[in-house]
Amino acid sequence: MKILIKTIALSSLLTCSAAAMADQSDYKLMVIETATAPQPLEQSFNNCALNVKSKNYAQAEEICTQAIALLKDADGPKFKVRQLTSFALSNRGVARLKANNDTAALADLYEASKLSNSTMVSHNLSRAKEDLSL
Repeated sequence: MKILIKTIALSSLLTCSAAAMADQSDYKLMVIETATAPQPLEQSFNNCALNVKSKNYAQAEEICTQAIALLKDADGPKFKVRQLTSFALSNRGVARLKANNDTAALADLYEASKLSNSTMVSHNLSRAKEDLSL
């Protein structure tokens, strides 16, 4: 049953290679579309976003960290690896913000914005600074 729920949840979230889940006023979580990355990476990356969405912030942070570690050893085009690393850092930053670990969250979001010029990552950083009154 748990796998079915997870499959349904992920299926509804995966619409493109780096899909965002949320409206403009909330944080954006990025996921990898099915079969566009090696299975362990895809699983870690998407489970991170799913755990943030499910408010399992400590588990989300741990899983995002695993995804970041997998990306360090990834053999893909450098641009894509940097972009996915940026997205994983952004997701982990959101998890850390939601867990009230603001300093670590901001560090992740700033690093993510340095790695990729993504509107989704920029949105998360701007939103975090606004929420933290910076």
